[in-house]
Amino acid sequence: MRRQTAVIGSAVFFVGVPLMVGGIIPWLLNGWQFRPAFPGMAPIRLAGIALVLAGLPVLIDSFARFALQGLGTPAPVAPTRHLVVTGFYRHVRNPMYVAVLAVILGQALLFADVRLLAYGFVFWLACHLFVVFYEAPTLSRSFGTDYDVFRTNVPRWMPRLRPWSPR
Repeated sequence: MRRQTAVIGSAVFFVGVPLMVGGIIPWLLNGWQFRPAFPGMAPIRLAGIALVLAGLPVLIDSFARFALQGLGTPAPVAPTRHLVVTGFYRHVRNPMYVAVLAVILGQALLFADVRLLAYGFVFWLACHLFVVFYEAPTLSRSFGTDYDVFRTNVPRWMPRLRPWSPR
């Protein structure tokens, strides 16, 4: 896939999936309405803002790396030609999913909405099942030893504090 095509494909996927999952669906569930803070936890709203603000640049950077370095998109129909192991991928294997989850959970804390917490759990579970049963086996077949070394050194969900350096 040419770089220009990868950038366009990633941009279209970005608008179609993470924007929908991390923005539109939470808005449909909550209307971005503030509810009374969880009992005794009014300051937790600041953590919600921090999660949203932390998730967005991770998501954008990860999408850009897929297009520019991987020469592909996050969509399974147009995968990357190269395994991406730079940027936030040096800390966690699934920074896109983690970033969207951070945005969802951040909104749950900010708006004090249990429905968004439940939605975040469902989102994480769907991602986990997709990764375990489709994505990881596909990447292992596509990138072999390179992916196996990456998988061994970089955690799936909980980011490592010190970035991993391949070879």
